[in-house]
Amino acid sequence: MRVLNVHSREIAAPAAAIGMLLDSLSSREDQLWPHEDWPRMRFDRPLGAGAIGGHGPIRYTVESYVLGTSIRFRFTAPRGFDGWHGFDLDVAPGRPPQLRHTLEMRTTGWASVTWPLLFRPLHDALLEDCLYKAEIACCGDGQRPRWGLRVRILRWLLRRKRG
Repeated sequence: MRVLNVHSREIAAPAAAIGMLLDSLSSREDQLWPHEDWPRMRFDRPLGAGAIGGHGPIRYTVESYVLGTSIRFRFTAPRGFDGWHGFDLDVAPGRPPQLRHTLEMRTTGWASVTWPLLFRPLHDALLEDCLYKAEIACCGDGQRPRWGLRVRILRWLLRRKRG
């Protein structure tokens, strides 16, 4: 199954401020990733090409990184996730900068079942939380996303499994 999943938000702030959030990913001062409610993004070294890590059961390597502008991760797990995901800061004259997360992959085997049933709803909620966190950091306010019933149930089940 081919998957293209995009989340984006225009943020009324200087591009440099948004770029600093992107650069803080996985650091102790991470201001973008919603680690308060989701597994932290961690790597074996500072953010940069070749770093190995991920969040929760999702594993990836940093394929490319352009300071303050973009970062691309290549999936290494779970099995059946063949593709990439990443953040881009899009700046165009006459409109606010846009922070975008794109996931593009092909699923095979069980991943073709687990992506739509388990991973996609959690991924979507996490990314909306991430974009909300960017708005708060840059603008001081924003519309807090609400997790749907499916996401709340999946999170409850996963907590019970770990507990």
